[in-house]
Amino acid sequence: MQLAGTAFALLALSACAGGQYRPVADAPVRIGPAYTIRGVTYVPAAVPTYDALGYASWYGNESGSRTANGEKFRPGWISAAHTTLPLPTYVEVTSLDSGRRIIVRVNDRGPFARGRLIDLSRGAAEQLGIKAQGHAPVRVRRVEPSEKDRERLRKGKPAASLAPVPERALLRLRAQLAAGGG
Repeated sequence: MQLAGTAFALLALSACAGGQYRPVADAPVRIGPAYTIRGVTYVPAAVPTYDALGYASWYGNESGSRTANGEKFRPGWISAAHTTLPLPTYVEVTSLDSGRRIIVRVNDRGPFARGRLIDLSRGAAEQLGIKAQGHAPVRVRRVEPSEKDRERLRKGKPAASLAPVPERALLRLRAQLAAGGG
């Protein structure tokens, strides 16, 4: 009986320790108020047709930190930070260097470095093939993945593989980015 009491106490304590982070879930979706970082004001908004070209970087040293969504940051998971998209949002990120595409769950705010569109977790950067580069040109497009892919991403696993973007389309996207089109 004493063993059962000890097990119950340990479970209760572990539940308290885990209570500092929001559970990984898709609801509620949070847009949040405008905020200012280093003199730049960001205005979060729901943009169902979000589609932008820019540069991705990655981050991974914040292991154990809380994301802007209140979840525990896990660098190996396929997640990202964006300055204005609702939290969480799912996006397709395409490497303009290779054409490789992945689906990522946005659950944090950032990047706050000039010229950066999205900050990928280490796991997402590895899956996209840009970790060694540090930063890379990308297309970020809001998507509505299947519930199966959402569930996989909420558990830290990659979504189903996507076919790479054909070279002809990549050339067009690279030209748009070079011309300043986002």
